[in-house]
Amino acid sequence: MCRNITELRGLEPPATREEIEAAARQYVRKVSGVAKPKGEVADALDAAALEIAGITERVLAELPARRRPPPTLPPLRRPEVRDRMGLAPFRA
Repeated sequence: MCRNITELRGLEPPATREEIEAAARQYVRKVSGVAKPKGEVADALDAAALEIAGITERVLAELPARRRPPPTLPPLRRPEVRDRMGLAPFRA
């Protein structure tokens, strides 16, 4: 489980819904202490993550622009992570 939540504000291009949902799932896993949920727990955590993702989208849209991008690249923009997950390369 990751120790830090991914910073999404100030990315160029802006954070995608996929990245926002991944960060929300990361947050829910961290606060719940459940890394690999199953059954009803998985459904509850997925619903919570989607709700948090919606709130996160709204927060990011309402905040002023950053002068500099975040210091680290979000995982879903890293080629090795996308390859490991079987995702297509990130298109900027």
